[in-house]
Amino acid sequence: MKRILLLGGVTDALAIARTLGPQHIYSLAGVGRVPTDLTCQVRVGGYGGAEGLAQFIVEQGIDLLLDATHPYAAQISHNAALAAQLSGTPCWALRRPAWQAGPEDDWREVSGWAELIQALAPFQRPLFTLGREPLQHLDEIPAHQFWTLRALENTLRDLPRHERCEVIGARGPFLLEDERSLFVQRKIDVLISKNSGGSATEAKLEVARELRVPVLILKRPVLPSVGREFESVEQLLNALDR
Repeated sequence: MKRILLLGGVTDALAIARTLGPQHIYSLAGVGRVPTDLTCQVRVGGYGGAEGLAQFIVEQGIDLLLDATHPYAAQISHNAALAAQLSGTPCWALRRPAWQAGPEDDWREVSGWAELIQALAPFQRPLFTLGREPLQHLDEIPAHQFWTLRALENTLRDLPRHERCEVIGARGPFLLEDERSLFVQRKIDVLISKNSGGSATEAKLEVARELRVPVLILKRPVLPSVGREFESVEQLLNALDR
């Protein structure tokens, strides 16, 4: 491929970006940390929807669009698929497999915030690993609950304060022993998580299983079909090499 536009922002996308030369572009929304050690070009910011992305693809002479965004970044993935169609450009996607519950897991899938709050009612010390979203709902914390929220440290600016909430800024991968200490020290009795897949944040699920802590799993969004889909970085890179 002559020129690749890689849509990323997660660890897997960065691994792909590290293999790309100077003619290629690594595109970030601007929420996470911007890498400074890449050989490829780095673009930060949006495109103005699918039409804007399609225009950028044409203007920059992009030969292949790679969608390696987060599994829950559904709008970006839909824009990428439509932009590929509008511009007549092939689109490949990295679709990280979802985690699967084992026989000793207590996972309860919820489809949205309202259902999540209802399922959360019996618990007292939840740990949220959904990013910034729970910060918009601090006024909904019941009197019997204390929330612990974990999100990327560089997204936690101008935080609202609440006496029944602690916010932790951290970035994976997380070690098993550190996750275990977090659960024990804060007396976590329920974990709230996206089903992101991958190994960087999987340790929290192992600890939840070990301590018999229920997990409320936010249902994955439906992502669009594209020309080719890959389950791992290795599979995608091998396809690029061929």
